[in-house]
Amino acid sequence: MILVDTTVWIDFFEGKETPFRHKLHDWIEEGNPAALTSLHLTEILQGTKNDIEFERTKRYLLNLPILPIDDLQTYIHAAKIYRICRQQGETVRKTADCLVAAVAIENDLPLFHNDRDFDKIASCTPLKIFKI
Repeated sequence: MILVDTTVWIDFFEGKETPFRHKLHDWIEEGNPAALTSLHLTEILQGTKNDIEFERTKRYLLNLPILPIDDLQTYIHAAKIYRICRQQGETVRKTADCLVAAVAIENDLPLFHNDRDFDKIASCTPLKIFKI
């Protein structure tokens, strides 16, 4: 199983001609599990253009493994990730990225993304990156 970030899901749902969308499509078609976090669910649904797209996307996503971010230790872990990166000269731009990284690390899942901040985090922590 891989944890898929919003940056890749957006390409997937919009049908963009990117290597990220193609890889996720192939991954799912081969029967491999793709997960998301509860935060990703919110981010993806916020970006839908209308009610029909919202409902269609929601139905699809709710059939996937969704990892909730509801443990205070995960939030503390995210803060530690941010601090570790800062101490190593890397600044992560979004708190949400630290939360997603914490979930990936805690569940020992590679993260599939298209966001340079995750590469920064991976250079400072045990975050595994799923590469194309």
